[in-house]
Amino acid sequence: MENVNYVYTAGMDEEDVEYHLRSGEHGVLGLADGDDAYAIPLSYHYDGDRFLLRVGESGVDDSEEGEKMRFLETTDTATFVCYDASSEESWSILVRGSLHEWQTELDDATINEWFQPFRLFAEVVEDIQFTIYELRMVEVVGRMTIE
Repeated sequence: MENVNYVYTAGMDEEDVEYHLRSGEHGVLGLADGDDAYAIPLSYHYDGDRFLLRVGESGVDDSEEGEKMRFLETTDTATFVCYDASSEESWSILVRGSLHEWQTELDDATINEWFQPFRLFAEVVEDIQFTIYELRMVEVVGRMTIE
């Protein structure tokens, strides 16, 4: 290990976790179906009480989107990871909990305020439907670099 680059990390305090969750916009949601895992990049919104995820889905015949919905339905405990490793002051936060479709309807202005622009791949914008999920935070663990 003497020639391998590394940095030391330590656990974040509650104030640092809160700051990074509130200022972040995206991360990766890890889901499971038995022994199969599935991870998807998503935008999120955290207001101090609720951790919301915006999931875009296209037509029902699209196999990838069908797989996404299957994993959402079969996951008991999901893990969302947000992080920044682009500078010397890197950090990461893991949020674990159960996913529930959020029943409060949001207008377009609120969606645009709370979430960064949706990234389209091969989809037609008119075919995308958004569902907001709440990740009910049971466990939140943050780590950051230290000197």
